[in-house]
Amino acid sequence: MKHQPANAIQDLQFFREQGGVNPSISDSSTYTFLTAKAMSDTFEGTQEGCYLYSRHSSPGNQYLCDALAKMEATEDAQVFASGMGAITSVLLQLCKSGDEIVSSRTIYGGSYAFMKNFLPDFKIQTHFVDITNLDQVEAAINTNTKVLYCEALSNPLLEVADLEGLKKLAVKYNLTFVVDNTFTPLVITPTEFGADVVIHSLTKFINGSSDTVGGVVCGSTEFINALKDVNHGAAMLLGQTLDSLRAASILKNLRTLPIRMQQHSKNAMYLAQCLEQAGFKVVYPGLKSHKSHKKMQQQIHPEFGYSGLLTLDLGTLKQANAFMEALQAENVGYIAVSLGFYKTLFSASGSSTSSEISEEEQLNMGLSEGLVRFSIGLDFDIERTYHAFIKCAKHVGIYSKATAIT
Repeated sequence: MKHQPANAIQDLQFFREQGGVNPSISDSSTYTFLTAKAMSDTFEGTQEGCYLYSRHSSPGNQYLCDALAKMEATEDAQVFASGMGAITSVLLQLCKSGDEIVSSRTIYGGSYAFMKNFLPDFKIQTHFVDITNLDQVEAAINTNTKVLYCEALSNPLLEVADLEGLKKLAVKYNLTFVVDNTFTPLVITPTEFGADVVIHSLTKFINGSSDTVGGVVCGSTEFINALKDVNHGAAMLLGQTLDSLRAASILKNLRTLPIRMQQHSKNAMYLAQCLEQAGFKVVYPGLKSHKSHKKMQQQIHPEFGYSGLLTLDLGTLKQANAFMEALQAENVGYIAVSLGFYKTLFSASGSSTSSEISEEEQLNMGLSEGLVRFSIGLDFDIERTYHAFIKCAKHVGIYSKATAIT
């Protein structure tokens, strides 16, 4: 039976404590033991059910870990203070000096900068490839490659990874297949297609209220324990701990994620279809015009649609900026980075969230300076939002079929 991530969220239960519908928050940095041996066994990793220190784990954080592991159909999970904390810890856990990574060329700018600029100081090299071209991916793999890394739906170009095809390569060359699923929680379950490790920035769709920064790594119990190992674990030794109060807040918001993802996707599909018909250059994986639409269709849980991200290429940065400013003035949304908020957020990716990538490399991957990434909000009247788009397009002189619409 295919994994049903919404059921995993719906079936969460916490009443086993003191009767509260929300689990208790453990407001402690350190924890007691009934015996000295229990403490030493916990340090050795042989004592279950005990907590050492909140940098390692805590009861409140573990509730969130358990919930996210269920959502992604993995054995275990570990939460972090940020999405980048999760990404960097995973790569440093898996790669040592002399190892190499094959990664999608279109990924979050922070992830790109870490692999491109930071890891080489530790003699870890990354080959960036067109992740939709499996021949190119395979050609980049060599005997030093340890990790195959991609985003299920890429930032910001919304390229769709062929997860099953990539897994076959990972198996063939004995690689750890790591998938960032930040753009597509519930929409795609990467483990269904063989992902070994799944990462999220909890800051985005999963939390949904743009008030908390967090990350998670979902994987096997063996890998999560390795991350938390007191001697060699990147999660433990780098100290990127999620605050327990924030963990409790995210857990509460997680319960509405199925409803929110349905609305984000519904609104994004409506806008993408209407804007494409109006003559805009739209990229959205739910559109038949998207080059990987069929692949996306094969990988999604259809009840959650195609996620809430779309892009418009407005040609120049000047036009992009004028359009975004008009939309903000019209109260359509905000000029802001990040995504998954109740309000629509938009930014020119090349000069914001992907600015770490050089202009030459942006050009090579097809990232136009006029590309605007939209995280479509939870608008109740999405038709009104569309007409506001058209009004703003006319106001700033962006000419298309839209100029003929009254």
